[in-house]
Order: sequence, then C-alpha cells, then structure tokens
Amino acid sequence: MAVYALGDRVPRIHPSAYIHPDAVVIGAVEIGAESTVWPGAVLRGDYGEISVGERTSIQDGCVIHATEELPTRIGSDCVVGHIAHLEGCTVEDGCLIGSGSVVLHRALVRSGALVGAGAVVPNGMEVPARAMALGVPAKIREDAVPPGSFADAVDRYVTNGKRYREQLRRLD
Repeated sequence: MAVYALGDRVPRIHPSAYIHPDAVVIGAVEIGAESTVWPGAVLRGDYGEISVGERTSIQDGCVIHATEELPTRIGSDCVVGHIAHLEGCTVEDGCLIGSGSVVLHRALVRSGALVGAGAVVPNGMEVPARAMALGVPAKIREDAVPPGSFADAVDRYVTNGKRYREQLRRLD
C-alpha cells in the first residue's frame, strides 16, 4: 500500500483497516477500525485533516481532500461509492455517498442520509438525516431513507476487506 508521511503529517491507520496496495494515503489522515480503502482511491491530507470512522468503505477511484480551514470528516458505517469526490465536508454516521457524486466545502450530510449517484452537494448545503440528495445541484427529498438501509453494504465491505487481507496475491 502507498502510505506516505508529509513532513510531520503522518497517517494513523487502525491495524484492522484494509488499505488496498493501489490506494494512496498521504499526510494527516486517520482511518478507523475495519474500514476499507479500495484501488485507486486517494486520501490526501496535505493541507488539512481527513478522518474516516469505523467500518466505512472508501470505494475505487474516490478522491478525499481537505483544505487548511476545512477538514473532511467521514463517520462510521458509511459507504462512499466509486469515483466520489469529497472535500472540506462532513458526512455523519450511516450514510451512503453514491458513485460519481461530489460533496463540497462546508456541506453537511447528516446521519443515515443518501447522496445519489452523480449528485453534486454544493458548498454549505445540509442534507438532513435520512434524506436523499439527488441531482445537480442536489435537491433534497426528506425522510426518504429507512433507518439501517445501508447496514448490509457496510457488513459486505467489512467482510470483503478481511477476505482481501487474507487472499489477495499479485500474479505478475
């Protein structure tokens, strides 16, 4: 895996987290227990801090960044879909951030919410708990996500991280 310190900014990765060898983690990045970071994902804490809670999956091709003033915080039990971009935002526990979506500065995605595939959550927008944010720019559908909707996906990625840790082998 490509994990880099940048000056005094050193990643802190829980021993039970799985970081794929083709993912990149740089600088002030904290990754919690049983979380997974998949191929091509980049978590770059060069200017600001990034934190990922427990049992959260950062999918293939994601770009997670922060600014000096705006950390990026992703809670526990979240799934961040393929090719999503998060910067200077907060995603609370139990959320699903859809593939190809963008969540920008000072945006707040509350617990249990869903950001739809391809959606753009603009600067400063708040997505209420259990709401859906859909479209470009995102529009909110309140109380649209039943509690615990993403638990199976979270469990699947925790299990898959363990499988990869034990079984992945390079053949070239």
